[in-house]
Amino acid sequence: MSTARFTLAIPGLLLPEAQLLAERIEGHLAHDPLAVTINETDEVLSIWETVAYFADDSEAQAAQQDFGGTIAPLPDTDWVRESLAGLAPVVAGRFYLHGSHDRHRRKGGGVSLEIDAGTAFGTGHHGTTEGCLVALDAILKRQRPRRILDVGCGTGVLAIAASKAAGVMATASDIDPEAVRVTALNARHNGVAPRLTTFTAPGLKDRRFAGMAPYDLIFANILARPLIALARSLSLILAPRGHLVLSGLTQDQARWIRATYRNHGLVPSARINRGNWTTLVFTKLSRQNC
Repeated sequence: MSTARFTLAIPGLLLPEAQLLAERIEGHLAHDPLAVTINETDEVLSIWETVAYFADDSEAQAAQQDFGGTIAPLPDTDWVRESLAGLAPVVAGRFYLHGSHDRHRRKGGGVSLEIDAGTAFGTGHHGTTEGCLVALDAILKRQRPRRILDVGCGTGVLAIAASKAAGVMATASDIDPEAVRVTALNARHNGVAPRLTTFTAPGLKDRRFAGMAPYDLIFANILARPLIALARSLSLILAPRGHLVLSGLTQDQARWIRATYRNHGLVPSARINRGNWTTLVFTKLSRQNC
């Protein structure tokens, strides 16, 4: 089976235009992109492009009718491996994230995570992942979570990092079976497979989520629209004094997300910005949450 993805690129934008367009694509009810990014294409003139990633050509074409732009196929086996080879390791607090090509650069101390190229989205070198790892490092300085959940795990880097650093069990889920397969593979490569439970599930309706709840630490590094839809469910399965780490957000979307989760009884406790991306941390202070 082909694992090709498709991109829809809209070039020639000023930064505010690119940011607004990214939000429009993410929030459009008729489209469901796997991811949306903005890239600077001309540093001198400050010209940007908005790029949306889709699972198949028909979804990309439907979005093209609304937003214009150019569609191009993006085979995983080509773009992920090539892009990873050109990326330097990421240092986020105690965490050192690298691909196998940088294994020789690992340093003593801290927690090393090897996440190589594969067929799932998320090599771990994105600003949202870095923000989550910085948040995790700060949380671990205050407490050791016993039950961890990574919703929309991608390559599993967050669940693996938390389990490896805390030495506890973790659960990772994704709507994409390929992401779950890659997560399990990465867990073996990083020595935490016995402590990681993985399964495929859309949203949080699967009974296994409630069966392992409440969670002391939850990651959801996805997009703004699904985070809004999951707000009540995530707040209900978070343990008292537990931490919820949300990312995949632009800075302009942070206020919207903060307000939604405050309405469900969670208290904002940290905000981490990396470029135009934001990671938000919430804490559940009581057992009463709706």
